[in-house]
Amino acid sequence: MASEKKNDRSSSSAEQTEIEHDDVPRTAALDGDKKQATGGTTNERLEVSKKLANPLAGLSAEQLGAMGEDYARLAGLTSDEDMRAFRLGAIIAGDHTQYDQIPELTDREREVLERETTHKWSNPSMLYWVVAICSLCAAVQGMDETVVNGAQIFYKTMFGIGSKSQRDTWLVGLVNGAPYLCCAVIGCWLTDPMNRLFGRRGTIFISCLISALACFWQAFTNTWWHMFIARFVLGFGIGPKSATTPVFAAECSPPKLRGALVMQWQMWTAFGIMLGYIADLAFYFVPDSGIELGLNWRLMMGSAMIPAIVVCLLAYKCPESPRWYLSKNRHRDAFDSVCQLRFEKVQAARDLFYTHTLLETEKQAMSIGTANRIKELFTIRRNRNAMVASEIVMFMQQFCGVNIIAYFSSEIFVEAGYSDVSALAASLGFGVINWLFALPAFYTIDTFGRRNLLLTTFPLMSLFMFFTGYSFWIPESSKAHIACIALGIYLFGMVYSPGEGPVPFTYSAEAYPLYIRPIGMSLATATTWLFNFILALTWPSMLNAFTPQGGFSWYAGWNIIGFFLVLFFVPETKEKTLEELDGVFDVPLRRQAAYGVRQAVYFWRRYIFRQSVDKPTLPHDEPAGFTKEKDAALREKVTDGPGAAAV
Repeated sequence: MASEKKNDRSSSSAEQTEIEHDDVPRTAALDGDKKQATGGTTNERLEVSKKLANPLAGLSAEQLGAMGEDYARLAGLTSDEDMRAFRLGAIIAGDHTQYDQIPELTDREREVLERETTHKWSNPSMLYWVVAICSLCAAVQGMDETVVNGAQIFYKTMFGIGSKSQRDTWLVGLVNGAPYLCCAVIGCWLTDPMNRLFGRRGTIFISCLISALACFWQAFTNTWWHMFIARFVLGFGIGPKSATTPVFAAECSPPKLRGALVMQWQMWTAFGIMLGYIADLAFYFVPDSGIELGLNWRLMMGSAMIPAIVVCLLAYKCPESPRWYLSKNRHRDAFDSVCQLRFEKVQAARDLFYTHTLLETEKQAMSIGTANRIKELFTIRRNRNAMVASEIVMFMQQFCGVNIIAYFSSEIFVEAGYSDVSALAASLGFGVINWLFALPAFYTIDTFGRRNLLLTTFPLMSLFMFFTGYSFWIPESSKAHIACIALGIYLFGMVYSPGEGPVPFTYSAEAYPLYIRPIGMSLATATTWLFNFILALTWPSMLNAFTPQGGFSWYAGWNIIGFFLVLFFVPETKEKTLEELDGVFDVPLRRQAAYGVRQAVYFWRRYIFRQSVDKPTLPHDEPAGFTKEKDAALREKVTDGPGAAAV
């Protein structure tokens, strides 16, 4: 339905003789595209990208069975058992809901296929071993990010950068932000070559080994520049690990479980953040024992190496990604791997055959080369709008201000009048809240939608940021002073965790068409690490120059900006197919922004003035002339009503 309406819009818009550049329909724009050297127009590549959503559509059971047997021969899996598994698996891959119409299946195979739907969490233990490894990787990242929170109370004084001078505050920010600078400019861009060379397990092993060595190194530094170098090296571990681990989980998971398992990255990163606070508090009272420049902060910084070492020891105890084996034409290894992750060979053959078919289709989409795909990220409106929306949510994940709390909460609480140990305990409270309130994201992100979650949580985050900042004006002699500051920070964590916490990576992963998704996700990852670094670099100086009231108000203001950016430029992607997403993002930004205005007016009239009004039409469901005709009528109607002030 969405595609038919999109085609109607395109054909009607093409008849217009004078239109602004941004309103040129995609069909008109594509007709003017030159064919690339590799062949095919952008429209054809988008069609190939759509085919990736279901490359087996329209094929009969006989055709699918023959294709399955052909693939088994290609892979060298020619035993009778394997040939049968691939023949039946290919038929099931064509339509997962029609397995009960295949008489050759055994009762056990039917039971297992049915339980995939009715008991999606029922899987072989090896799959959950993979999940455990991926969860540990996330915890490693969380600890890497937050052990510095408590350690900096001590080491910045020991290193001679603990004063309020401009030089020292900038150096504290530079040291704290060093890993994220590395991630943005180098680390995350190493993900692709490392994965090609070493596989998913190898990349995870190497990145965790680097993390462990860097954490050990941090514990033995004696100058700020030495600490900066050690933390910069830590970025080589954080970047590839953060990009590879969710992919590894997705490639090993059955389709019904894939989204939930990928979402665990955010939840277990929050768990690792909490572990970092626990380590800070646990080592606070350790005496120096004659160690130069202190011992406790060294143990804090070094403690993050423990989960990283555990991952290194266990990484090769689980199977490699079947998809990676296929990319290397190691079909038998791929089948052996997926057989460890499924109960029956028919399941394994189905998933392997489907993955192989996807990879063959992807080769068509990827044939234009990286340079042309980067160009099309900016020149094709559907891609450009997806990039705008993705970059907004990734940028705002940092500039909502969450990481000034994650990285500097101990400093903030000390500024509020807490003792050092009380500040660490209060920071642990934020870590616990951040983890616990990440759990509902499994339900809320697909129930309420990405856009609605952000539109709800941004105003609340702004409110709680203002509340926290203004609480610093409460006299320090009052118990309400420290209580209100802690309350504001905790309330902020409660609304961040189910909203801006899980949404950005989920949204970015689904917004782009598949043929350009790897580049889009690399850009999204680099964006979040770049602004993560900027935030870590600038906060100490901002706190010194603006005072806590001004610093928190700064990020409260950014949350207000984030609300309007989402309202105007971030469409909903919940439960949309690939074809529907083409329609969602192939809308001029001006029309998307106009929809945001109409949605705000609708909310104001419906929920404030309690009027009975119709919901505004989604922009990708509107006829081409909507914004010039119907929108004018809407403005006239609103002007005459009690909602006029809202316009």
